Amino acid sequence: MILFKKAADLSSFIDNQRVMNKKVGFVPTMGALHAGHLSLITQSKSDNDITVCSIFVNPTQFNNPEDFKKYPITIETDIKLLEANSCDILFLPSTEEIYPPDFEKKYYQLGSIERVLEGKHRPGHFQGVCMVVERLLNIVHCDHLYLGKKDYQQCMVLKKMIEITQLKVNIIVAETIREDNGLAMSSRNQRLSNNEKQKSLSIYKALNHIKKNLKPGSLTPIIEESKTMLIESDFLIDYFEITDSNLNEVSNWDGKTPLIALVAATINNIRLIDNMIIA
Repeated sequence: MILFKKAADLSSFIDNQRVMNKKVGFVPTMGALHAGHLSLITQSKSDNDITVCSIFVNPTQFNNPEDFKKYPITIETDIKLLEANSCDILFLPSTEEIYPPDFEKKYYQLGSIERVLEGKHRPGHFQGVCMVVERLLNIVHCDHLYLGKKDYQQCMVLKKMIEITQLKVNIIVAETIREDNGLAMSSRNQRLSNNEKQKSLSIYKALNHIKKNLKPGSLTPIIEESKTMLIESDFLIDYFEITDSNLNEVSNWDGKTPLIALVAATINNIRLIDNMIIA
């Protein structure tokens, strides 16, 4: 695995590879890698000649400074995992490398998708996500960008950003990887105590409760039942909603419209998100 810390050096290397018609896959991360990240590396390896992973904890997407400070940093372990999974390139930039003094911020016209769910509860979050991913894509010059479905709304936002910026990259969204007990893999899981991790299973159970008991008509009762499951496990709920595939909230179901349930909840200041296709 080749390690790059300078954007210009990485861009030059990638461009030389593309001259030889080599396909490039890119997996952007904030480190604290887990099986979900590694599944993206594996998929990229199967689809491309070169796989690039970046590790950069992006300050512009944290609307909570304490969350930024507490984000787990495990660089040495991450490097070993990437090497063990045959990643070709690791981009490990400093904040100054991503956001140099002449960096010009922009505002992305994301529309209504920025005002619901994560966007509503984390003002400015998606602007920061778009900012860093556009910057990374302009450095890496990849053919394929690999994302996880656990961040369903973020995937939609990044598709919109790529449409706005007209970047020539194909987004591939992979299925959520879960622990054996159903808990969605997340870097933040590392901050959970054993007791908190056990309580966190209520998120997966609540999503499954909706999927198994879904029926046409008002969705309010089943949502309230699912919220109660989280509250009884000591979670504070930011949102627990059922929407269509475009994230429009659905309160009465016709029995035909495809649905997704999305949740964000906090236990002991550790915020977890998850979602599930339920119809």
